[in-house]
Amino acid sequence: MPVVSEFFGIRVAMFYDDHLPAHFHAVYGEHEVIVDIAGAHIIKGIFPVNKLKLVLAWCELHREELIQNWDRARQHGPLLGIEPLR
Repeated sequence: MPVVSEFFGIRVAMFYDDHLPAHFHAVYGEHEVIVDIAGAHIIKGIFPVNKLKLVLAWCELHREELIQNWDRARQHGPLLGIEPLR
């Protein structure tokens, strides 16, 4: 699972050939959520509230780049790194 960004202990990754809708996986310790890119909402999983707020804000800021990486992953192309929150 290629990691596209890391910030505040959170890893954001995408799988190649993953199912619709367009989404990414965020992992923080033993917690994992799957986040819908278009709507910036949780599809599945549980995350600490303070970290979830960061992930959803980051999704809003980088939606276009996430969609581009989603398209690349679906075509088995290289994924590009995305600027982390600071």
